[in-house]
Amino acid sequence: MRTFVLGGGCFWCLDAVYQKTRGVSAVVSGYTGGHVRNPDYYEVCSGTTGHAEVVAVTFDETVVPEEVILDMFFVLHDPTTLNRQGYDVGTQYRSSMFYETTEEKILFEEAIERAQALWSNPIVTEVSRLPDFFEAEEVHQNFYAKFPAQGYCQVIINPKLAKARKYYSAWLGA
Repeated sequence: MRTFVLGGGCFWCLDAVYQKTRGVSAVVSGYTGGHVRNPDYYEVCSGTTGHAEVVAVTFDETVVPEEVILDMFFVLHDPTTLNRQGYDVGTQYRSSMFYETTEEKILFEEAIERAQALWSNPIVTEVSRLPDFFEAEEVHQNFYAKFPAQGYCQVIINPKLAKARKYYSAWLGA
């Protein structure tokens, strides 16, 4: 099993897709990359903690290749916008990848190179060593499954799920 910690805007979006990905055994929404210990959602949303909203995606690489997890990441958000994903603006929504090993750092950099071919603007995804990871509050875990009728889910997440299905239907469950 491997775990990648990825930030691509609001963690609810990445969580919704990775929860449905074959071979993924866990997706934990959380915060990392900042200077405040044990921040809460409101502190992170204030933009003053330095943290990014991220997901820790644990998967079985014998079922789903690491390249699929990483390439999917670059389809699910716009890695060319600095500190912004759609209406979500601030450093907490930055495109980010947090590595624990040199091997992961290299995988992340290779994924960025592959993804650049899909984008006309330069990718600005931050690649950093993983500092402490702080699990987000329970309400944020598997948010889409709990609240599929919520406005954000309908307007923002559903189109991302549709896009993921378009490109990764072989890897996605119902």
